Amino acid sequence: MLKEGDLAPDFCLPDEEGKEVCLSFLKGKWIILYFYPKDNTPGCTKEAISFTERIEDFKRLNAEVLGLSKDSVKSHLSFKNKHGLKVKLLSDESAEVLKKYGAWGKKKMYGREVEGTIRTTFLIDPNGRIRKIWRNVKVDGHVDQVFEALKELIKEGE
Repeated sequence: MLKEGDLAPDFCLPDEEGKEVCLSFLKGKWIILYFYPKDNTPGCTKEAISFTERIEDFKRLNAEVLGLSKDSVKSHLSFKNKHGLKVKLLSDESAEVLKKYGAWGKKKMYGREVEGTIRTTFLIDPNGRIRKIWRNVKVDGHVDQVFEALKELIKEGE
């Protein structure tokens, strides 16, 4: 299980346009990597819209926001266009990266235990270290928590 202070495992995945995005390509930037269960579901849509609404704030702090789910590239493009999303969406259909980051596993859904994506967010520093992890994320207020943590970490580093 990854913990704060660990190096973030590198990966390369296609974005909503089919372009390969590798974590290592983004060195030198802060990365908000959020794992979500499914395009076009209420909580996931709300989370993506919340990140989109704050995207300029994150960019001003040299941060890139990446959403990641098992959905296909085609599904991501449709989701992004339908809701006017400005976050980059990565497709991990094999769940390989989800598993590497501990964002795939058993969870309760409608009272039953199922295997699936566990809503999780990682804040990764410009050197590739995990600085903050939120597991079993509740969508309401989450984006503001991430933004405040990012501001605090940047302030500490000054």
